[in-house]
Amino acid sequence: MSNIAVIDVGKTNAKLALVDSGTMAEVAVVTRPNNVLAGPPYPHFDLEGHWAFFVDALRDFHGSHGVDAISVTTHGASAVLLDGQGGLACPMLEYEHTGPDDLSAEYEAIRPDFAVTGSPRLPMGLNLGAQLHWLLETQDGLRQRLAHVVTYPQYWGFRLTGELATDVTSLGCHTDLWCPYAQQFSPLVKRLGLEENMAPAMRSNSVLGHVREDLAAQTGFEKPVPVTCGIHDSNASLFSYLGQAEPFAVVSTGTWVVAMAIGSKPKALDQTRDVLVNTNALGQAVPSARFMGGREYELIRPDVHEGSDSDRAEVLKGIMLLPSVEPSSGPFRNRQMAWRGLEPQGGTRLVALSWYLALMTRVCLDLAGADGPVIVEGPFARNTDYLDMLRVVSPSGVKVATSLTGTSLGAAMLAAHRLSPQLRDYEMPALEPQLRAYAAHWRVAAGTTA
Repeated sequence: MSNIAVIDVGKTNAKLALVDSGTMAEVAVVTRPNNVLAGPPYPHFDLEGHWAFFVDALRDFHGSHGVDAISVTTHGASAVLLDGQGGLACPMLEYEHTGPDDLSAEYEAIRPDFAVTGSPRLPMGLNLGAQLHWLLETQDGLRQRLAHVVTYPQYWGFRLTGELATDVTSLGCHTDLWCPYAQQFSPLVKRLGLEENMAPAMRSNSVLGHVREDLAAQTGFEKPVPVTCGIHDSNASLFSYLGQAEPFAVVSTGTWVVAMAIGSKPKALDQTRDVLVNTNALGQAVPSARFMGGREYELIRPDVHEGSDSDRAEVLKGIMLLPSVEPSSGPFRNRQMAWRGLEPQGGTRLVALSWYLALMTRVCLDLAGADGPVIVEGPFARNTDYLDMLRVVSPSGVKVATSLTGTSLGAAMLAAHRLSPQLRDYEMPALEPQLRAYAAHWRVAAGTTA
């Protein structure tokens, strides 16, 4: 038996989870907000604050439980630019900063086609290539200072081991920098003049190196502690299930809800609806679609934790939330949300929101060409109204991950070198006929057949 410490940086929170490799259960979890620093020179992430938090937590976890290996998972659309001494060549840009939009025309002229990269054109810094282009064009002296570009999981791996890398899942996450079918850097790397700067691309489950001796002394590690290369968080959620019989789909829920189709028949993908091609930890192309479901939940949710039967009956009378709460991304981009019927409050609002999120998830699954059972992991796996609606609109069934931290568990499995997902079948709800009719009406009101 061994304990795997997982550095898990989501868009909302940064956490360190300790996973028992025998039971694949979280032994301990500590978190801190992933706050954005306003600047100067632009909004950026608090890397030093996270680092101090991780080092303290590693020391505490090792003292109380023991740490035998470390794995890393982070949100996508992010990289860290390093100078020749391993320090920051510039602060790590927050990907929702609108600065890159100022150079959209110039960037459009150099970015490869969707057919090459599987990356749709996204606003702000959601295309990592657009971030790099904007930084290189606007930050004085950056090109001269820049020595290495590492994707975000590998930045923490670099801090832990001193070794440089990128990983295929982070590169294959709507960056414009990667060709998911050829599994190689895209022409954009050369066009940006970064051929000599991009750290080598590695598989996520490769061992990047071992914890540096000085850090081992600081944290109390008595023996060499291996560190895996690291993985993009939605792909960490997916990795746990790659041994399942195909076809199937995984829905990773958090700030982003990402629907990923595995083993489905090829389908023409509509890049205008936030559909993309990810790369999984095994180096395989994965058609995907997503929306900011967790963000939408936080924006709309009432101050109650669950709805009642009377709340459901009220929503079934025709109360609907129509897309999009967060219009900057997702399958209904640039469309403003609207309520059908009176805007509800309390438990009625929560039920309508949960059904909306499930129906949006189904739209994403269909856009990605998903077939087979749908596996739900993350926070929405504990929302019964969400699961009821998703089950009704998913003909091949829904399975629910029992782990509370799907990304951390998936990242731990990289280091454990085995897959052992814990799933349960979700039963068809008693309200199936009413929910099926509601879903049909919602699709008409939303103007979609997908």
